[in-house]
Amino acid sequence: MHVPDGFFNAVTSISAGVVAAAGVAVCLRGARRELDDRTAPMAGLVAAFIFAVQMLNFPVAAGTSGHLMGGALAAILVGPYTGVLCMAVVLLVQSVFFADGGLTALGVNITIMGIVTVLAGWGVFRLVTRVAGGKVAVAAFLAALVSVPAAALVFTLLFWIGGTAPIEVGTVAAAMGGVHLLIGVGEGLITAVTVGAVLAVRPDLVYGARGLTRPLLLRDAEGTTTTTTATAGTTATAGTTATTDTTATAGAAASAIEGAGKPVGGRGPLRPFLLGGAGVTLVLAGLVSFVASSSPDGLEAVAENEGFIDRATGHLFGEWALADYGEVGGIPVGVAGIIGVGLVLLVAGAVAHAARSRDTSRDTSRDTSRDTSRDTSRDATLDQPRDQVRDDTQGRAHGETRA
Repeated sequence: MHVPDGFFNAVTSISAGVVAAAGVAVCLRGARRELDDRTAPMAGLVAAFIFAVQMLNFPVAAGTSGHLMGGALAAILVGPYTGVLCMAVVLLVQSVFFADGGLTALGVNITIMGIVTVLAGWGVFRLVTRVAGGKVAVAAFLAALVSVPAAALVFTLLFWIGGTAPIEVGTVAAAMGGVHLLIGVGEGLITAVTVGAVLAVRPDLVYGARGLTRPLLLRDAEGTTTTTTATAGTTATAGTTATTDTTATAGAAASAIEGAGKPVGGRGPLRPFLLGGAGVTLVLAGLVSFVASSSPDGLEAVAENEGFIDRATGHLFGEWALADYGEVGGIPVGVAGIIGVGLVLLVAGAVAHAARSRDTSRDTSRDTSRDTSRDTSRDATLDQPRDQVRDDTQGRAHGETRA
């Protein structure tokens, strides 16, 4: 649903550009709370993966195709703020290097395909995970399903307000909503499968799974087991106390409480996962793209049927060799796709690294302060029995002296 140049008047295009710029600025600041040693490298990979899968148009109706938008997928994997940044990078690279989406419509595309899809998808995802007891795959499917027609309806509203052709808003809304609901089913399946695959091998890398609860078992000195819960990504609170008589038991309990704050699932080296994900992305862009559907996507089909496709104007970079994913310059689509994956990786990786770098010192200071406070509290707890024994010994010695 990449909007071309010429669909919107200057006022609407500029206004959407302002909204997009403000949204990206807010997300640059908000992403600092999401990017860490796992999600910063993930951001570049997620953006590149979305670029690759967007090349894979799939048929949804007679003469109409659709493709992944990716806003919900990005939000679930790396967080909503970082997800918007990933989408903005993908749309920027597509517009500048591949003439996919107009330059004057870049603000419209970021607003619709970036901000709206992320907001709608993340909102539905959070709602479903709370209601359905943390079923991430189901929540991912529904989030992606809803995000696509939501973006289509926002496009219809904007075109009704500032489009360059008169439309019957009800008719266009029904056409856009209907075809993009079908596309949303495909988006939901792709999103659910992708999130499920990452959960299967590295659940700690799924941002949306950080809020899930996990059981925490504590054993006291008598061997009694107490079950409580701790939220992944946070530290356990003092809701359950394990009473121990020995230093070893107290240390074990403290270690168990510490472990409750870690994300669900084990961690391992990050490089193998990133290399594997990059390999899958390159295969999709370099090989699978050759069999993508050539039918017009949902927006193009509706524009043709409703008679405003002729409002699209030529792209400034429409004669570049990479335009239309290499078709203009005679470059194989797979080669163009690999080039695009590389560009998105570089740009998105640089953005994520810059955002993470500005926040590293603050996170280190905060973590050091938290660890110091926890260590001090633990030492005080462990020292208390020893202090009591020492006081009792001194009291007995004093009594014997008096006797």
